Amino acid sequence: MKVKVTKECMGDRRCNDLCPEVFEYDEDELKSIVKFDEVPSEYYALVRQAAEECGAFAIEIEDDN
Repeated sequence: MKVKVTKECMGDRRCNDLCPEVFEYDEDELKSIVKFDEVPSEYYALVRQAAEECGAFAIEIEDDN
């Protein structure tokens, strides 16, 4: 699974709270970023939840399937 945060990110940091292992806040860009090129499988469910709960719809997921 690959994930990216788009420019629509409002910086509310909900994804960071849900899954800090994958998402972190970039103070320079004022938005969340993804720490991995390929997300480890143990975080798939949390990443999907973060995408669903993102108010700006700024998290895009590309599944390997």
